[in-house]
Amino acid sequence: MFKFNRKVHKAVSDFEMVEVTEMDGVRSMHLGSPTIQSSMSVKDPYALVLAYSWGALSSLLFKPAARKLLLVGLGGGSIAKYVWKYCPQIKQTVVELNPQVIQVARSHFFVPDDDARLQIIEGDGIAYLQQHPGSVDWLMMDAFGSNGLPPDFCTQAFFDDCADALTPDGLFTINLWGSDKKFDIYMQRMEQTFDQRVLMMPTGKPGNIIVFGFKAELPIPDLATLRKRSQDAMQTHRINFPDLIDRLQGANPNNGKEFQLGG
Repeated sequence: MFKFNRKVHKAVSDFEMVEVTEMDGVRSMHLGSPTIQSSMSVKDPYALVLAYSWGALSSLLFKPAARKLLLVGLGGGSIAKYVWKYCPQIKQTVVELNPQVIQVARSHFFVPDDDARLQIIEGDGIAYLQQHPGSVDWLMMDAFGSNGLPPDFCTQAFFDDCADALTPDGLFTINLWGSDKKFDIYMQRMEQTFDQRVLMMPTGKPGNIIVFGFKAELPIPDLATLRKRSQDAMQTHRINFPDLIDRLQGANPNNGKEFQLGG
C-alpha cells in the first residue's frame, strides 16, 4: 500500500511553528523541524506510540503510589492523556509555554478539557517550579523544542529547582536525547542534585534516554521488586515493562539483585 505523509495542520505564532502530519493512521506533531515531538494512533488516541513514552511511564514502577504529577512540556499530549485515562488516582498539572501547542493538542490530538484531575497551564515551566516548592511527588520534564532541550532546562540550578519542587519521597523523570553531546554533563548535574541516586533507561538505539532521580526518602527498588511490579502493572497498562526493566538493568551498575550507585 502506498504510504504518504499528509500535512494536516500548520500554525505560526511568536513561538515555534506547530505542524501536524499524518501517515498510515499515525498523527504526529512537529515544532519547527521534521523531528517528531509526539505521535498518536488516530484509531486509538490514548495508546502510547513512541518508545520514549513507554520508558517515561515506567516511572509508575518506582512510584506506584504517586498522586500528584507535574508535567513540564505538553507536546501532543500523549503522556498527559495516558495518565488521565489509565491512572485515575493521579492529579496532574501540565505547564506548556507555547499556546499553539495547547490549542493543537486539544484540536488534533484528543487532549481532554481541564477537570478535577487535569489542569493545563500556559506558562514558563521553570517559573512554575520555583513558585511551587515541595508540591508534587512526581515531576516529569518533556520540554523539547525544535533545537532539542532548551539550555535553561539542563543547568545545575534547574535540576536543583526540580528537586526542590518535589516532596521528600518524590520522583524526577526527564526525557533526554542519548546522542546529545552534553548528555554526560547533564547526568553529572543530576547525580549532584539527587546525591548519586539516579538511574537511566535507554528506550532505543539511537534514541531517547529516560533518566530518573530519587529524592532521599524514596527507596530505589531492587530488581526482583521491579520485575514483580512490572508484571502486576501489565494487567492495567499495555506497556512491555519487563523489557524496559531489562534495559534499565543493562544501563546501570548492579549485582544482579540491586543497583549499585555512588554516594
